[in-house]
Amino acid sequence: MSGHHAGGVDLLAVLGPVVALLALLAYGLLVGRARRRGRSWSLRRTASWVVGCLLATAAVSGPLAAAATSSWTAHMAGHVLLGMLAPLLLVLGAPVTLALNALSVTTARRLSRLLRSRPLRALTEPTVAAVLAVGGLWLIYATPLLEVAHAHPPVDVVVHLHVLLAGYLFTAVLVGPDPLPHRRGTRHLLAVLVLALAAHDVLAKRLYAAATGPDVLDEQRGALVMYYGGDAVDLLLAVLVCLRWYRSGQRQLDLERPRARPQGVLG
Repeated sequence: MSGHHAGGVDLLAVLGPVVALLALLAYGLLVGRARRRGRSWSLRRTASWVVGCLLATAAVSGPLAAAATSSWTAHMAGHVLLGMLAPLLLVLGAPVTLALNALSVTTARRLSRLLRSRPLRALTEPTVAAVLAVGGLWLIYATPLLEVAHAHPPVDVVVHLHVLLAGYLFTAVLVGPDPLPHRRGTRHLLAVLVLALAAHDVLAKRLYAAATGPDVLDEQRGALVMYYGGDAVDLLLAVLVCLRWYRSGQRQLDLERPRARPQGVLG
């Protein structure tokens, strides 16, 4: 997903690599600090964070972003990277857990209190996270917002930031290893994921049907990238949700306790 500015400085292409570099440096510093405190950190999680940052950067800066200025197919490939695949890899990097291991006891306690705050409890409700992620895409592609973003670089930055953060939040709620204020049961998570997948697919089909003009084939290919690329990532999310359920030993998908409120990691 990339802006289509006709000229001037591409603010997004400049800020994207800078933010990614800062994220990589911050993560590396936390890893080093955690190890100095005698706490090991998984190389797999570090690699996941690094690749996630690189994919997010590729979506807004570089050859793919440049191709997106004239190709709807490239634009949608960027959308899948920025809003779905990069967030998944960033979430699997477990940055909050790393911070809790690396920070001082006082700072870690402050972070824990923030994680238990009411705003985060609301944001980490699966339904809320799904509405922010998929509902945001409907707002972008079913309204004039995308054209406004292309004409105004600051708006473009905000739109892309929302796509990344909303994708991160939704993924973290479903499969994140980091602590959350509360966690819903597997059946609840899968139901929300299926509904979100359906809403995403309907949007892709709508864009496919609405394709017109001389670039109709490119627009249709872009819609197909959105459809099948989104399905592939969502299928992976479903597998990870089920894998967590399997590992937890809750083989009955919480059917015995349909009204029970799952205990949160943080209490």
